[in-house]
Amino acid sequence: MRKKVIIVGGGTAGWMTACLMAKRLADNVDITVIESPDVPTVGVGEGSTPSLRHFFAELGITDADWMPRCQATYKVGIEFTGWSPQSGPDSYRHPFISQLDSFSERPFQVNCQTRRLGLDVCTQPEAFLFNGYLGKAGKAPITPAHFPFRIEYGYHFDSALLGIFLSEHAAALGVTRLCDTVSDVAISSQGDISHLETSQHRRLQADLFVDCTGFQSLLLQQALGVEFESFADALFNNRAVVIATEADPSAPVETRSTALKHGWAWRIPLQHRTGNGYVYSDAYTTAEQAEEELKAHLGLTGQPVNVRHLSMKVGQVRQHWAANCLAVGLSQGFIEPLEATALHLVQQTIMQFCQMWQKGNFTTAQQDNYNTLLRRQFLAVKDYIQAHYKLNTRQDTAYWRDNRNNRQLSTPLLEVLDAWYRKQDIGDVLARQQSPSHFTSTSWLCLLAGYGIFPPPAANQPGTGDMLSEHDLPAFFNGCLLNFQRQKDLWADPACASRCHG
Repeated sequence: MRKKVIIVGGGTAGWMTACLMAKRLADNVDITVIESPDVPTVGVGEGSTPSLRHFFAELGITDADWMPRCQATYKVGIEFTGWSPQSGPDSYRHPFISQLDSFSERPFQVNCQTRRLGLDVCTQPEAFLFNGYLGKAGKAPITPAHFPFRIEYGYHFDSALLGIFLSEHAAALGVTRLCDTVSDVAISSQGDISHLETSQHRRLQADLFVDCTGFQSLLLQQALGVEFESFADALFNNRAVVIATEADPSAPVETRSTALKHGWAWRIPLQHRTGNGYVYSDAYTTAEQAEEELKAHLGLTGQPVNVRHLSMKVGQVRQHWAANCLAVGLSQGFIEPLEATALHLVQQTIMQFCQMWQKGNFTTAQQDNYNTLLRRQFLAVKDYIQAHYKLNTRQDTAYWRDNRNNRQLSTPLLEVLDAWYRKQDIGDVLARQQSPSHFTSTSWLCLLAGYGIFPPPAANQPGTGDMLSEHDLPAFFNGCLLNFQRQKDLWADPACASRCHG
């Protein structure tokens, strides 16, 4: 018997949910999306991790299909500027990890360990990870058909246009769209959602209701009363001010994150504009002051510009799936946009739900397991983001000093930091924790090494000759390509493969 699914709310989260469910559960579900004309989308969160590329691949959508429609550009990583001015370079890069990096991740790890032991060796992430080289050179991650490696990349995009594109794709997959507003959520005597009432006097029933209503969480939090767990003690930021500027003709392939007085500013380059925003805490500055600071950062002081102010509720719900309701997107939680994890968590939420709902024969049998996994994923991302603030070396404002002095750290985060300072292997700690985060040990090394979190170098430094300069990088990666091809040739030899397997 086919199940009926109603998704309340469109936007990127709602239409991603509709597309993935229609693709993965095509033989089992009928899907309706209720999209209110009275509720605008947030319109920010316009960067992604490489998981979005895999989302489109699963749907059979190519870059050429959607990127021009959504004014999208490529993203190979994030450049962080001004976060740790007292301990090293003014900026560092967190590149997305690609298959090509299998040749250079180990040297990066070794150099980070060697530097912790006192030898002054190169530890800048972009000197070892290929997308760091692309980001610095401003090169797109597009390779010829015969290129032997998979290069991972994300995107920058216009979120409103992406929602429209996905709604059209969902319609082609058989999803029904209703333009209406939910006026009431009826709860049954068993404690689940009985039906919805809409402003156009529709009475809508379903087996599963998906809450994509944003921070208001109309179904899960308001109607079902699921509690929200704030992360405010760990992540101070709760506001943002947003200004769009003209498109950058140099077409950067990175998001830029610049530390300001009471938070940080993003720069997201699109084809038709550049998105700019300032994420801050209203406990340390006012909306008016934040707006003026962002204008000064952009060189727009005194100029008339269109400005939007947003509030953020940072944290997660205690149950992402409660009764017959699943929350997706802002209705389930939000961890500030520093590493562009929002759509990654949306995607994980949907994919894992589809898997567990099927495994439980479309009942709530797997609900507890699902909620445990989702909560752990949110907490793991929270820890990685909090480390950016805890490890800062800025002295200019109370905001940065208070973040550095914050003792509200989770046990997993304390274990990672303790391993780093004790010169132990972070990868071992993450494995022992069975961390569900997509932030690997290499991502942690990018953060820690990028911030320059090292003891002072030893007084006497031997000549190592291992420093890579930007002039060495093309030859270095060409050598990696040649080495890879030699390995492929060896594995193509049956005798060699047999010996290796034996």
